[in-house]
Amino acid sequence: MKTFGLEIPDCKRFGGYKPCIPYKTCYEGCARSDKPFGTKILVINLDAMGDVLMTTAQLAPIKRKYPESYVAWITLKSATPLLEGNPFIDDVFPWDAESWLILEQIEFDLILNADKSRRSAALAMKLKAKERLGFGLNDNGQIIPLNKEAVYNFKLGIDDYLKFRVNKRTGQDILAETFKLPYEGDEYVLQLSDDELKSTADYRASKGIGEDEIVVGFNTGCSDLYPNKKLTVEQHLALIEKLGRHKDVKMVLLGGREDSERNRRIYGEAVERNPEMMTRLFSTPTDEGLRRGIVFENVADIVITGDSYGMHLGIALKKVVLVWFGVSCPEEIDLYGRGAKFVPEGLFCSPCWKKKCPHDLECLKMVDLDRVYSAAMENAESLRIRRRRAHQATQVER
Repeated sequence: MKTFGLEIPDCKRFGGYKPCIPYKTCYEGCARSDKPFGTKILVINLDAMGDVLMTTAQLAPIKRKYPESYVAWITLKSATPLLEGNPFIDDVFPWDAESWLILEQIEFDLILNADKSRRSAALAMKLKAKERLGFGLNDNGQIIPLNKEAVYNFKLGIDDYLKFRVNKRTGQDILAETFKLPYEGDEYVLQLSDDELKSTADYRASKGIGEDEIVVGFNTGCSDLYPNKKLTVEQHLALIEKLGRHKDVKMVLLGGREDSERNRRIYGEAVERNPEMMTRLFSTPTDEGLRRGIVFENVADIVITGDSYGMHLGIALKKVVLVWFGVSCPEEIDLYGRGAKFVPEGLFCSPCWKKKCPHDLECLKMVDLDRVYSAAMENAESLRIRRRRAHQATQVER
C-alpha cells in the first residue's frame, strides 16, 4: 500500500511510529518483515475473567483455519493481564474510548463476538467487517445470533430446559461451533513469563516445600455476582484437617482481595485447632494483582474450587482441578482429564444460576467432603508416581 509515495509494509510489526529494530528501516531489507496481516480478526469477549480464559481455547483453532492472520482481542481492562504474552494474539485492546476509536479505523475480515451482551453485540455491529459471527443486535436493540452456527449457543441462553437438562456439550465445543472453527479439544492458552515461573519456584522454596511434596490449593472464594459458588469456612477447615494428616502434603489458600478476610479466618482457625498447620498451611497474598495471583495458584499441584475464575485459572495452568457444582452447569466445563467434578445428585433445583438461594443452599450442603478428600489423595499419589518416573527417565538419559 502506498501513501504519498511511501510504501507502507503489510507487516504486523510496522506501527508507523518507530522502527521495530533500532536504526533499521523497513526499506533496508528488514529480516523481520515476514509477518503479513493476512486475515484480520477481532475477538470480542468482555465477560467474566473465567470466560475470557475459556475463550482462549479458540485461539489454536483460529490459527489452524487462518494460519496467516492478525488477531486482536478487546476485553475489559481488568481481564487484559490474562492475555499478556499470548503467542496467538497480536493486539489486546482494553474496553475504553481510545480502543473504540482505533478499532473503528480498522477494516476487519472477521469479527468473532463471544458475548451475549448488548454492549459487545453493539460493538460487533458498529465496527467494519466483511463477516461477523456470534452475536449482534437487531434494530430493536435485541441480542440475536449472527449466523446459523450460533443458534444453539443462543438458545442455551433463553431455554433453561435445554441448558440445565439436555445439553451435554462443553462451552469450548459450543463456542467453536459458533465461530465455525475446527475444535479439537484445544486447551486454554495462558502464558507465564520466565520471571513468573521463577517466582513460583521461589515461593515453594521459601515455604520449605520439597520436590516430593504435593501442594493442594484452596480457591476459597468467588465473585460477588454469584456468591454461593464457594464452600463454607467450616467445610474448608474440615478438608484442611483431613489433608493435614499427611506429612507429604502442604496447602495454600488462594483468592483475590474480596477473599482476604475469609482467608485470614480460615488460616487463623486452622492454626488454632492444630498449631502444626503453621508449617503446613500458607495463606498467599490477595492484594498483589492479577498476575501475582496467577503465580500463587501455579504453586499448587491440585486445586480445590467452586465453578469460578479460580477454577478456570487452574484449568489454564494445567493443574488437577477438583470442582464442585451447584449453581452452574458441570457439562459445560472441560477439565481435560485432570481432576474431578462433584455434582449434587437428585436435587431438582440445581443448576439454577440464581444469585440468592430460596432452598437453604442444599447444593452446598450436599458436597461430599470425603469424596473430595479421597480424590485429592488419589491424584496426589498419581502425581508422585509421574514425578518419580520423570526423575528416573532423566537419570537414565544422563
